[in-house]
Amino acid sequence: MKIYNNTASFQKIKHSIVTSGTFDGVHLGHQQILQRLRICADKEDGEVVLLTYWPHPRLVLNPNDQIKLINTFEEKAALLEKHGVDHLVKIPFTKEFSQLSSNEFIEKVLINEIGTDKLIIGYNHRFGKNREGSFEYLKENQEQFPFIIEEIPKEEIDDIAISSTNIRHALTTGNIIHANQFMGHPFELTGKVIHGDKIGSSIGFPTANIFVNSPNKMIPADGVYAVKVSHEQKTLEGMLYIGTRPTINGKSRNIEVNIFDFNESIYASDLKITFISQVRGDMKFNNMEELAQQLHRDKVSSLHILKNHE
Repeated sequence: MKIYNNTASFQKIKHSIVTSGTFDGVHLGHQQILQRLRICADKEDGEVVLLTYWPHPRLVLNPNDQIKLINTFEEKAALLEKHGVDHLVKIPFTKEFSQLSSNEFIEKVLINEIGTDKLIIGYNHRFGKNREGSFEYLKENQEQFPFIIEEIPKEEIDDIAISSTNIRHALTTGNIIHANQFMGHPFELTGKVIHGDKIGSSIGFPTANIFVNSPNKMIPADGVYAVKVSHEQKTLEGMLYIGTRPTINGKSRNIEVNIFDFNESIYASDLKITFISQVRGDMKFNNMEELAQQLHRDKVSSLHILKNHE
């Protein structure tokens, strides 16, 4: 898959099958659209082109919204590639861009810069200033446009009944199983290992402290999770803690992973964490001994979850 940082850098291809949207989460509803694009591209000897907006439009138009995103751009790109996208075009979303009318968007982006041959969109997709553009508008004016228009029917998308909002709610309540079911793939986050205070090591559970370098990346609810950890092309098992560490009267929210049967030094390494299920919510214990005892139980639970997940 080729990635372009703007529409101007896109080099027109022979036969472009195009869609657009934020595609946060690349969930099952999105996958329905992507599958249709892939089928059309294969049938018509074309290539799939996906236009996505970055940053997320809500972050630009409503900066006080505080929306958290299921995927970083890199995570989203990796998922889109798995689902058959040939060309991923990042459209820098600015307030100026948001003022483009639907006709200006069609003329400037879809026709002049992308050279769209077929546009496939979901029934409720909107584009242009104030979301004035729609499938109905395109259909009514189809003779004006040098590309074919196709809509994913309402029934096909609504049968799945999924939105990125559903997934965000599941994550904020720690319901990883539901979030993963909605997406059709596990929730992931990537971060760099930084130095911690080594409290975990003092009670027999050394942890790698994770710094997520994306302020808008969604972090699940506080608690303990059974996870898989990708490090240098190896997949390891572990349990991850998110929270303020109330037992030691912690102040900041931490992300720490205890990797099972692993004792290498991995400071400054990048880790990809794949969430399988929540083990429990965050808890405050009377002392460190009680915490250590609970962590032993958490490890047993995590190993059981991970074994059954396979």
